[in-house]
Amino acid sequence: MSTLSQVTDSDSPTRPVRRRGGAKRERLANAAAEVFHRQGVEKTTLNDIARLADVPVGNVYYYFKTKDQLVEAAVGAHRARLAALTERLDALPEPADRLKALITGWVDQRETAARFGCPFGTLATELDKRDDGLDQAAAEVMRALIAWVSGQFTQMGRPDAQDLAVELVAAYQGMSVLTNTLRDPGIMAARGARLIAWIDGLA
Repeated sequence: MSTLSQVTDSDSPTRPVRRRGGAKRERLANAAAEVFHRQGVEKTTLNDIARLADVPVGNVYYYFKTKDQLVEAAVGAHRARLAALTERLDALPEPADRLKALITGWVDQRETAARFGCPFGTLATELDKRDDGLDQAAAEVMRALIAWVSGQFTQMGRPDAQDLAVELVAAYQGMSVLTNTLRDPGIMAARGARLIAWIDGLA
């Protein structure tokens, strides 16, 4: 769930997880989120995740007994990235500036989106095909993003803040899908510029 893409995405999926600090469990969760983004859940092995996290594969079982637990941890990693991102954005003085910075962050990830899609959106779509409840965990991350965006529109004095928030997040997911399907990062750049102009028109 950078940005959502940065939430959603918040760190580039190509950046080695081993450069990050934190405990092994956190490194494994972040690695899982990144490998799932590039390869999908079904094609990912525990060895893929262990390699990116720079953790011996045998140690993975100490923290996660099953692959599903790693999927759940990856959702948690996206949730943490979203919280960190919105905390940084909240430091900006104006709600419109926060929203435009969010959009800019999405656009900055356009090359990654062209190759792999939205880091969180692709995972959420994959989890929707399962019946183990992880789809609901993913939904909570998306709801958190919508709630934050809605809060910015509320601060801008918009009575239709919730509808605008859904419209903005839906626009991002849509442009991510098109950017990925057509392998054209220019789509995200162009649509992002239109979204920023839209925010200016609402302010």
